[in-house]
Amino acid sequence: MSGLFHIVYLILKGISELTGFTYNEINIITYYIVLPFIYVALADKIWKKHILKITYIAAVITGLFLIPDFESFSDRLFDQSVIFLKSFQTIGWSYVEASVWICVIFPGIVLCIMLCYAYPKFREILTGKKSAG
Repeated sequence: MSGLFHIVYLILKGISELTGFTYNEINIITYYIVLPFIYVALADKIWKKHILKITYIAAVITGLFLIPDFESFSDRLFDQSVIFLKSFQTIGWSYVEASVWICVIFPGIVLCIMLCYAYPKFREILTGKKSAG
C-alpha cells in the first residue's frame, strides 16, 4: 500500500512542480474536479447525453468564480480530506491505507466499470470476450 501511495504522491507532486500549483491544489483539482468530470463524461457517454457534462462544467466554473482564494480553499479542503481519511482508523486502516483504498483503488474500480459500459471494446479487452452487437 505504501508503495502505491508514494507513487501517486510523486505523480501529484510532479504535476504540482510542472504547473506551479501547490500540492494541495493539485490534489483538490484531481480528486474534486477532474476525476468527477471523468465519471460525469462517462455517464453521459453511457446515456448518450451531454447534459451532465454541461451542468458539471457550469457548476465548477461558477464555484471557481465564487472562491476568492483557491490556494486557501484547497488547503482547507485538503485538511478536511485528511481528517476524513484518518477517520478510517476506527476500522483499522492507516491514513496511507485509507488513501489508497478510497482515492486510488475504489475510483479505479468505478472507472473500469464505467469504461466497460461506455466503451464495449474496453470490456472486450478486459474480459477477452467479444460483446454482442
